[in-house]
Amino acid sequence: MFKSTVIAFALAAILGAGISHAADNEPWTKAETALVIDAYELNAIEWDKLVANKRIAGFVSKASDGLPEVYDCSRPHKGDTVNHCKTMWRKYAVSRELHQTRRMLAKANGMLWGAYHLARPGNPVDQANHFLDYADPGEDDLMVLDLESLDDKQFMSLADAEIFAGHIKARTGRYPILYTNHDTARYIATRREQYALLSRLPLWYARYKPEIKGVFPMGNWENYMMWQFSSLTNCGKKSCPMRIEGTRDDIDVNTVPMTKVELAAIWKQGGLLPVRPPELQYLVRATGTLGTSAMPQNHAIAEASVQKRQPVLTALNYQDF
Repeated sequence: MFKSTVIAFALAAILGAGISHAADNEPWTKAETALVIDAYELNAIEWDKLVANKRIAGFVSKASDGLPEVYDCSRPHKGDTVNHCKTMWRKYAVSRELHQTRRMLAKANGMLWGAYHLARPGNPVDQANHFLDYADPGEDDLMVLDLESLDDKQFMSLADAEIFAGHIKARTGRYPILYTNHDTARYIATRREQYALLSRLPLWYARYKPEIKGVFPMGNWENYMMWQFSSLTNCGKKSCPMRIEGTRDDIDVNTVPMTKVELAAIWKQGGLLPVRPPELQYLVRATGTLGTSAMPQNHAIAEASVQKRQPVLTALNYQDF
């Protein structure tokens, strides 16, 4: 009885997965779904053309990058020389002024506004303070922690990222959302007990493929909040998922699974996602056979099942069968 019930659940999971994934195939082609642009300081934008696109609901701008530049170049600094230090400071000052100008233009044209911090190695509390000083987020603005990869020599470690997010909450009363790619998201999801805060931040998901197959639910993430589907990575002269008039091919374009009105209602975020209950995982092979051995006993096995992208049957506990 137990085995037949499990198989029935497994078949339902496979069929259901096919239906849900179909909805995630190029969702940006649907006119009713809202779009969000995100840009850094070197993205060129013609605002008169950009704001004419009525599908664009929001604009997220790069704000701070690691720790602030040193103004007094007689002190220790990141430049190769004193003159290099001064050049870095001037670029920093110009980028900050650009950030403020873009916020004014976006809001004046009815766009939702957000800012992200590119997380680097270094004191996470100081970086959180730097972000809040630089971005000066309003109560309705989106705040984003940008984790580019798991390389903690170039980017902030996951442990420090939890401290960063916690300090943002302490100062503003809201958590940021998390921007990251699939490998980093999967790593956090399979270790959600270890990264209890990061794994519950709403996910801004970077994936440059036309569909999402077998990705969600992933850990506590039932779905993405935003999906960055187009960037310099997959947009060129020959092909591009979406071109936005008023920008160049290096602009990042994001889709959301909702309309502009629905996005506006939840835009500022600030809370944590609920913890999904403990799961029993059974690997279902393409032939339809079901592994009935005991569930994975460690994260390594659980992660391996995710890497193989095999359909997974979940349940609360054995009694549910």
